[in-house]
Amino acid sequence: MIWTLPNILTVLRLLAAPGVAVMFLYFHRPYADWAALILFLTASITDWFDGHLARAWKQETKIGTMLDPIADKAMVVIALMVIVGYSSMSPWLVLPATFILFREVFVSGLREYLGDTAGTLKVTKLAKWKTTLQMVAIAVLFAQGVFEHYFGMSVYGMDSPMIDGILAGQIEDTLALRWKYAGMIWAGNLGLALLWLAAALTLITGWDYFQKALPFLKEER
Repeated sequence: MIWTLPNILTVLRLLAAPGVAVMFLYFHRPYADWAALILFLTASITDWFDGHLARAWKQETKIGTMLDPIADKAMVVIALMVIVGYSSMSPWLVLPATFILFREVFVSGLREYLGDTAGTLKVTKLAKWKTTLQMVAIAVLFAQGVFEHYFGMSVYGMDSPMIDGILAGQIEDTLALRWKYAGMIWAGNLGLALLWLAAALTLITGWDYFQKALPFLKEER
């Protein structure tokens, strides 16, 4: 492997993917949410830089071309797994996350089957937008997790301990608290809407790849 800067960034992004899940093993919340958010954002930013630098410096390599989409998929899949597992919004997240995971497995299977002709399924501009939207949605959902656990609230409403505390006068029901709660609700709703939009683009690009692969899947007579 040629250790160019773009390739190093790609490998670091690949290693950061499981790191997002590891954050929840070694840190308590909301610190785990903060760490996962920062790690995910940093890795997502490198996704733009490694490709841009490789083209600008004419350092595109076969290993980099192979690892780049794998790193993207690993980041998205692992982050979605963590969010669905830890978020109070999980019932609403399961379906778009399922669509995204199904499409990634399906397209990977198509590419594996096509082998040498897999170049037919080159990454399209719409697929790049899909990946960008997925990463933005996931980042917003991680931010919502920070709100939720930092302020001790649930996206569906204040937790019972907080309500009991307000009623008992132990927690002040202030305007600032209500604004924080509103911010969390908006972050959760925005992240969920973006994830559903990303899931729609994911299915559209998956269907596009399937259409392109169909001529190679027909039985010979």
